[in-house]
Amino acid sequence: MPKGALVTVRYGPYNSCGIVDHRTFRLEGLQAALRASGHRCVLQSTLEWNKVELVVNGECVYVCNINDLEFGGEGQLDQLCKAAVTAVKNAY
Repeated sequence: MPKGALVTVRYGPYNSCGIVDHRTFRLEGLQAALRASGHRCVLQSTLEWNKVELVVNGECVYVCNINDLEFGGEGQLDQLCKAAVTAVKNAY
């Protein structure tokens, strides 16, 4: 996928400190990694618990558990962020 692609990040609620809610703290590194690769990100909440999906051109190209992403950060050390950027790069 060329640089400047629009990536929709669909994320569901997850349990933190006994409260289930939609939070974007764990998505900060993923967003930073995608932006560093030249892509644009749009966040979209879903009802599926603990799930993150990356959608490019209407096609889901990457799925992971939101709890597996590192909290905060720039996404440079998170292996899931690297895999997500690669999946977007390889999307058609």
